Amino acid sequence: MRIEQDLKLGFKDVLFRPKRSTLKSRSQVELTRDFTFKHSGRQWSGVPIIAANMDSVGSFEMAASLAKHGVMTAVHKHYTVEDWAGFIESNEATVLNNAMVSTGTSEADFQKTKDIMALTDDLIFICIDIANGYSEHLVEYVQKVRAEFPDKVISAGNVVTGDMVEELILAGADIVKVGIGPGSVCTTRVKTGVGYPQLSAIIECADAAHGLGGRIIGDGGCACAGDVAKAFGGGADFVMLGGMLAGHVESGGEIIHQDGKAFMKFYGMSSQSAMDKHSGGVANYRAAEGKTVLLPFRGEVDNTIQDIMGGIRSTCTYVGAAHLKELTKRATFIRVLEQENNVYGKE
Repeated sequence: MRIEQDLKLGFKDVLFRPKRSTLKSRSQVELTRDFTFKHSGRQWSGVPIIAANMDSVGSFEMAASLAKHGVMTAVHKHYTVEDWAGFIESNEATVLNNAMVSTGTSEADFQKTKDIMALTDDLIFICIDIANGYSEHLVEYVQKVRAEFPDKVISAGNVVTGDMVEELILAGADIVKVGIGPGSVCTTRVKTGVGYPQLSAIIECADAAHGLGGRIIGDGGCACAGDVAKAFGGGADFVMLGGMLAGHVESGGEIIHQDGKAFMKFYGMSSQSAMDKHSGGVANYRAAEGKTVLLPFRGEVDNTIQDIMGGIRSTCTYVGAAHLKELTKRATFIRVLEQENNVYGKE
């Protein structure tokens, strides 16, 4: 046993320090980024925000709606091949280029991924997603998927340390998903005692990935637009959002009416709710590691994503970043003990 004494920070622990800026307006800030991915050689251009691959967020409807803003969706893995065929038939290439095909690591998952990717050349992203990215099995699976799909962009995770980021990139991942425990409906840290403050995880993992020509997704922990900006400022190439995009028409969650008000069910993908729905309940060798909550129904997602993007543009104007890719170079974080004045409640 040993204890690391280095300070590790979450989004709540810091604020951006403002800097002199030549920007006159938020409208001058460009949020689009252009990437060429290490292994696949694929090029992609868009706003590097991703709706999480949760079945109460990452729906086909979410993918179609967010693609209009240049934003991506990691479509959850519980759609059938037939469902995907219908989605592909009714959407143009722009939507499909911004959709990630999510998968687990079983042999059945591998075959399903092959069947989905065979439907069209317009699907270019594969998201290999397991809760514990430290399993050697994941490394082997990434190698297997890379061999099968040499020209597709492969994301793999989740991890929180540089050594595992490097191993997954060397195994064939173009992008590594970073985050263990920070999600709003994740209870991994409570059930297992395992985790890593998200901002420090992003900073350390981005450094490791960029040294090898790879990219990272900051996955989890964002409760507001300012947190998304902090993730980008810390070096995240993409930021994945669950709770911030849940509760909308396009989220795909179950709507529940109570006391004349509409709510939408939102839950972690390792929760009792998710396992009851997709796995016939919680297996007797494990514990549920997610919450189930009811969120006030929030209407269409367009207003929310525009608000998030507007907040990030404003961050960029405060630090003088004309392009999103400049934000991490312009970022100076200051440690704080308070974030906001809550005398009249939270925003």
